[in-house]
Amino acid sequence: MKPAVVKLGGSTAFDGEMDVWIAALAGSALPLVIVPGGGPFADQVREAQKRLGFSEAAAHAMAILAMDQFGLVILDRDDRLAPARSLEDLEHVLSAGKVAVWLPSALATAAPDIRASWDITSDSLGAWLAGKIGAEVLLLIKQSSDFSAQDSIADLVARGVLDAGFAAMLPAGVDPYLAGPSDAATASALLAAGALPGTKVQLAGRAVRKAG
Repeated sequence: MKPAVVKLGGSTAFDGEMDVWIAALAGSALPLVIVPGGGPFADQVREAQKRLGFSEAAAHAMAILAMDQFGLVILDRDDRLAPARSLEDLEHVLSAGKVAVWLPSALATAAPDIRASWDITSDSLGAWLAGKIGAEVLLLIKQSSDFSAQDSIADLVARGVLDAGFAAMLPAGVDPYLAGPSDAATASALLAAGALPGTKVQLAGRAVRKAG
């Protein structure tokens, strides 16, 4: 069974749903790779860039390190979660029956197909990783309920629910889903039963990149 990629938004960091989501993901019967958001750690990079005036390339590298930091918070919550920095690590963790938490700095910082821009957030990095590992599903967990089954990716980008680079980064063959606070209560039971929570996003009207 191919793993699902699940982006756990850093926006959950200071809300009770964070621990609910982590417990649910750790108990999944499905093979999962968790992509951490940047959350408060990325917010600090944004603020520092305004004050210090460093380049987009430097900010990009720091924002990816911020994802590593939130990943360490996630890993601290449950022993079934295991870190993965490379594609080989991901394969090893999943083969051991654990849930992988991707720490992206080693793999993503210098990747030539990831632009150094604030338009590329952990949403887009989750899409990028889904293509690299051949995932068929990408679930984006957010601290927002501003989405529905009628929304397209373009709608969600326009409202700021998804980052501006997401449509271009999502590979063909990967179905995107969104989940918010209202999905947290049922997530544990669904994942334990081998199902994903959330709402499927419409793909109509946008180009997709080739996977891999």
